[in-house]
Formats: sequence, structure tokens, C-alpha cells
Amino acid sequence: MAGHSKFKNIMHRKGAQDKKRSAMFSKLSREITVAAKMGMPDPDMNPRLRAAVNAAKAQSMPKDNIQRAIDKATKGEGDNYEEVRYEGYGPGGVALIVEALTDNRNRTATNVRTAFSKNGGNLGASGAVSHGFERLGLIEYPGKVGDEEKVLEAAIEAGADDVESDEDSHSIWVSVDSLHDVARELEKVLGEAEGVKLAWKPTLKTEVDEGTAATLLKLIDTLDDDDDVQTVWGNYEIPDDVMEKLG
Repeated sequence: MAGHSKFKNIMHRKGAQDKKRSAMFSKLSREITVAAKMGMPDPDMNPRLRAAVNAAKAQSMPKDNIQRAIDKATKGEGDNYEEVRYEGYGPGGVALIVEALTDNRNRTATNVRTAFSKNGGNLGASGAVSHGFERLGLIEYPGKVGDEEKVLEAAIEAGADDVESDEDSHSIWVSVDSLHDVARELEKVLGEAEGVKLAWKPTLKTEVDEGTAATLLKLIDTLDDDDDVQTVWGNYEIPDDVMEKLG
């Protein structure tokens, strides 16, 4: 399991699915509202909003919820959220980048710092670990859209830079500037993506053993459970046999 936002594996492992689903909808709504406030409230005219709406649809979020989140932005309702990024080290020296949308920086910073310190990690200063990552665009598809060869061919044709595939999913990496153009071309061949977003891709990955992986996943779960945290990126690699033992 590579360290780029494959939370579905972790989420299936944990119970309380309804609670998780509600929290996920809340985060998706927040991203939709922020995206709609930052640009046009029309997904066709606002790439970030389009990506947020597609991500919500991929998680079976009801249309009413999506529209409500857009309406909040157009009416100037709801809290004003700002984007913040935290960087630090988890157990085993794993580098982590935490992206959040918050209406209270102090609360979020305290929660993130506490999560790190209680789970074998420590929060660093801005720039502490991001030098070990590339800022790229990421387009995600489920494995069912086609085999590795089909997706690779479509990605090359659309102008992507790299593809990582396994039996569950396809991750297509592109430059930040070409993200939405490539996504649009891929949609013609593969349909709507599960996710279209800016991402942090590690330049080198750190393989972790069973003990480290257990604590690391607990840290990521704790961060993911925080309402303000949108995404956690890391440079960890958890071998399949270790994941099976933890599963």
C-alpha cells in the first residue's frame, strides 16, 4: 500500500462506517464550498469545483448535498475556511504532509500536533519534509475501468507523465498545469475520474515494518478523523504481507 491517500483500505479495516461516511461528506462539502467561493460556482467554469464535485459523486454523495454546498458559497453563507499545511515525521521517520481547511488555525494546529505526539511522531516547521515530495496533479480511477495497458495507453495519449496501477486502482500523475486538460481527455476514454486533485508525490519511499506500520496507520486514522484535515500524504510503503497481518 503506497502512501498516497489510499484511505479506502484503512476505512474498510475500521468499523463505524456510518460515522466515517458522515465525516467524509462533511469534508467533501467543505471543499466544494471553498472551491465555489474561490471561482465561479459553475463546475464547468471552475476546475477545482469540478474536481470537488466529481470526488463527491465518486463517494455517492447525494446531489442535494452537493448543491447545498455550492449554494452556501454563492449566498456567502457558512464559515470562511483557509487552507493550511502541516509537515512532520511519523513513526520510523516517515515523512507526512497534512492538508487542512480550517476556520480556526489554533484549534487545527493543536489537534494535528497532539495527533503526531501521541502516535510516535513530531510536527516540524513549514518545509520540513515537502522538499522530499513533488507537487503534481493526480487523477484517480478505480481498477474496474480497465487493465493496466488500457489505462497506460489512454494516459500517454492524454499527455500524462506517469501511471501507477494495482488491482484496485489506477493513479495517473501529471504536471500541475496540465491536470484539468489531461483529466478532460481521459474522461472521453475512461469516463469520469474518482478523483482529480493536486497532490504530493514522494521522490523516495520508506518501507515500514509491522510495528511501525501499526502506529503509523493509527496516526493517519487520528488525523483523518479530524474534521479540519482534508488529506494526509506520506512517503511510506507498507508491504502487502504486513497489511494482511494488520488487516
